[in-house]
Amino acid sequence: MEGLIKGLIDVALGVGDNNDDESSSHSRDERSRSTWAQVVSGDQDKDEEGGDSGHNHNRNQWNRKEESERNEEQESFRERPSRRPQKLVCEDERYQEGGKHQFNQHQWNREEHDEGSSEGWETVGKKPPRQTHKIPMDHWHGHKQHPNEQKYSDDVSCGAEIEPSEEELSDLSQACNKLWELDTNRLVPGQDYQIDCGEGKKVYQKEDMAQGNLFYWVNEEIFRKPTYSRFCSLLDNYNPNEGSKEVVTSQEKQEQAAFIEEISRTPPIKYLHKYLSSRGTVSEDYQDFKRMLKDLWFELYGRGGTSGSSSAFEHVFVGEIKQHGEHEVSGFHNWLQFYLEEAKGRVDYQGYIFPRRRGQIPDSETQLLTIQFEWNGVLKSVSSTLVGVSPEFEIALYTLCFYMGGEDNHIQLGPYPVNIKCYRLGNYKIGSAFPIAEC
Repeated sequence: MEGLIKGLIDVALGVGDNNDDESSSHSRDERSRSTWAQVVSGDQDKDEEGGDSGHNHNRNQWNRKEESERNEEQESFRERPSRRPQKLVCEDERYQEGGKHQFNQHQWNREEHDEGSSEGWETVGKKPPRQTHKIPMDHWHGHKQHPNEQKYSDDVSCGAEIEPSEEELSDLSQACNKLWELDTNRLVPGQDYQIDCGEGKKVYQKEDMAQGNLFYWVNEEIFRKPTYSRFCSLLDNYNPNEGSKEVVTSQEKQEQAAFIEEISRTPPIKYLHKYLSSRGTVSEDYQDFKRMLKDLWFELYGRGGTSGSSSAFEHVFVGEIKQHGEHEVSGFHNWLQFYLEEAKGRVDYQGYIFPRRRGQIPDSETQLLTIQFEWNGVLKSVSSTLVGVSPEFEIALYTLCFYMGGEDNHIQLGPYPVNIKCYRLGNYKIGSAFPIAEC
């Protein structure tokens, strides 16, 4: 009889299950450590960004058999809650309900649980609600007109500044640093935007170390800057599911051409042309050069087993979700895309990745970040991005490294030593390009 009673008590208390849970959790954690995560954390020196493929949201770590009904209310304090999305006030119908590219609505625009169903309970550890961000989009429709019918900013006269020196022509790092100096559209931390890096973590750590969003605020007037405005209007043109064939409309092609025309009037792109033409890599004719830029960044190619499903622009700046095997985020290295997706509640910032060198902790002034986040519930275990730089600067930087560099390009950008990783698809396509902080 005593043995029977003891057995019933053990079953009720879940004795003997902990070891299995711990072993399973450890196994999942080990599988989730990607090769690319080791690259950025300094454990390995080569591989593409893979993200963290073994991301499991098994929040219920307690056995709830006979005790589940009695502890139902108490358990709400233990479980990690869903994050409330930050609201984005849009002035463009594309970001309203039913707008363009509403792929898999329950996945890409997931509504959070009904807040009225909590019966007054407040879950411990919930991220605080953030302020509403207003993005002026009223003038974006004009970007879809024929490029010859659009209004562009005045051509910037740079004079001798855009002529590469002999030292720059022989040293890629100096040339890239010159691009940094020519980026007159780069934003100023604390003046044009404010970030909150939160707490740091190792690549393989899965807990959320950020209490709120990465971006606390961004001056809405920057979205009226011509190159920023045209860049942002391109971001909704893509299906984020890797391997899904893209359908590019005539209006979207006009958007692309207008974006290239706009950035071609800026110092970084003019310097890029002077540099590449001086080295005999591109034509001296500026119109031919602009056509080359458009083809390099927007021409479709195959990824994920499907032809015409990706492009350099989509992968590097927009991001994609791998559909084969366990879902994971690839690409997605642009800060403007991060801000817009975070403001719409689709990105959940999880904290920054500890730098390789001790003492180099990022703060609100840092413009080269290595971070971890979820995009529509899919983990990107490690991602690096240049914060506050202009679209024309990134296009010029990655194009220069693609043509004049290799897979690893160890350069200096202002105060930041950085490795620009550049992966090729054949000889003429950018597979991926992104920065890795070297300190």
